[in-house]
Amino acid sequence: MTASKRAAGRAPSAGKFPEDDDPARDACRDVLTRDDVPAETGGGGDAQLAVFAATCGVRFRDLELLRLALTHRSVLHDVIAAREDVTPASMSNERLEFLGDAVLGMVAAGYLYAQDPEADEGVLTARRVALVRAETLVRWAREIGLGDQLHLGAGERIGAGARDRMLAGAFEALVGAIWLDRGHAAATRFLRRFVVRDAASVIADQAVANAKGRLQELLQERYRRSPAYHTIATEGPPHARTFTVEVLLDGRGLGVGVGESKREAQQAAAAAALALIEAGHDPLDPAGTPALAHADRPGETIVPDPDEAPAAPTNPASEWSMLDDESGD
Repeated sequence: MTASKRAAGRAPSAGKFPEDDDPARDACRDVLTRDDVPAETGGGGDAQLAVFAATCGVRFRDLELLRLALTHRSVLHDVIAAREDVTPASMSNERLEFLGDAVLGMVAAGYLYAQDPEADEGVLTARRVALVRAETLVRWAREIGLGDQLHLGAGERIGAGARDRMLAGAFEALVGAIWLDRGHAAATRFLRRFVVRDAASVIADQAVANAKGRLQELLQERYRRSPAYHTIATEGPPHARTFTVEVLLDGRGLGVGVGESKREAQQAAAAAALALIEAGHDPLDPAGTPALAHADRPGETIVPDPDEAPAAPTNPASEWSMLDDESGD
């Protein structure tokens, strides 16, 4: 029977997590703490791991679990060369990444649920996705210096995009390791400082980024009409274009936006239109907004994609209050 089949059929021992019977941590420790491991692997001893854990505000009972969370799959070749009694799936942080992703989503969902009792399921889902997206995780990972702790394969050379993916995955794996080693309350405490601090700004950015969807939804609901986007100016050399776009409803200008792409300019124009409407102006009232003859505008009309997903409603994230400290930690 092959090692992979044995692993697939092996049930975890009663009363234990699967990781308790996982020999991969020993294999990773054997490889990553050898004196001959090249510096680029990021290998370090228990003291270095303990210091890193302290910067995260966590005191691990099992440092080998932390070491595994920081071990990228690129070390598989080195680990297999050292040990043949472990399975590839258990040699890197990918399993912990899977677990940490679920824990992170649960913590973020709980926070968002408590902050806005009026938000429906769709809105909460959109906000959770925005809050835990990869770009956010990369920023959090860099904040704690996680990149300096990653264990990579000997001689591994990676680009910026791949490194960002590694950082996002390692952050999730770290969350999974904390959850296994110290429990749900400790994982929640670790994540709260990021989630509570950044939720309002991340969700506000997401709302701005989806201004077109929000405007489309609002105008359809109120007037059963869709806006049109009109490019009124293109400036700059080919490699550094700047576009100016106007959004109109029945030939009346609602807002103008500028951006380095047509899409960015359209989003800016939609945001300006939303600000106008939310300030109380009726876009179909001649006294409220000046009529603009569409035919007199040079350029092109860009009709938004009718399938474009609507964005979150306009509840200002800045008005959210912070959760009280958890009890019973």
